[in-house]
Amino acid sequence: MPHAEAPSVITNELAVEIARLGVVRDSSEVGTLRRVTDLAERAVVGCAGATTVRWTLPSPGAATTAVKPRLSAASHPDLAELIDVQLALGEGPIFDAVSVRAPLSCEDTLSETRWPVHTAAMLRRGVRCFTTTVYETADMLVTLTLYGVMPSALDPGQQAMAALLVAQGGAAVSNTREYDDAHRTAVQLRQAVAARAVVDQAKGILMHALGCDAETAFAELRRISQTRHMKLTAIAQRIVARNGLPDVP
Repeated sequence: MPHAEAPSVITNELAVEIARLGVVRDSSEVGTLRRVTDLAERAVVGCAGATTVRWTLPSPGAATTAVKPRLSAASHPDLAELIDVQLALGEGPIFDAVSVRAPLSCEDTLSETRWPVHTAAMLRRGVRCFTTTVYETADMLVTLTLYGVMPSALDPGQQAMAALLVAQGGAAVSNTREYDDAHRTAVQLRQAVAARAVVDQAKGILMHALGCDAETAFAELRRISQTRHMKLTAIAQRIVARNGLPDVP
């Protein structure tokens, strides 16, 4: 059956939301994946729901070459169950799309023979067609699957919109991960600087109290730390708080 030409449903509001996918600010990986499924349902003609999966690529030199699913999101609970079935079995349409790194589709699940278990699960949930698009970066993959409730409901001409959404969403997930890594590093650096500062203050107090040099003061800090089985920074904080030596054996 030929597809009727579908009009665009991209409004100014949707265009802004798609563009904002790349803003990391308060987003998370799962949050971004959920936004992609929501936008797909609203922006793609014939789409009654969508799911996304983020896959991890093997590290260079790793013993395995397997691509592993890590996170998923769905616009509806029934569709989340369809993804869970595939992830539990380790096979299905999304796995095949990832394997060939290319879009994969089915125009009518009622006549589909490639995935009997999965198409039966789709039919029980009213899904009559679907298409999966893949987006790949250096260290991950993102798949976006669109579902229709009528045979051939997903116009192939809308594939470009699906590709745009999964690419924008994939880039957003990658940006979020990089932002989280950078934020974690910054927090660790701040903590290290703060710890170094309090240790230096404690050393200064010990140098004054014991009439010793910096090396001897630091050795005393370490001795107290080991004697009390406490972290050196915790001992330093106590010394600074009391402005003098704590009671030690």
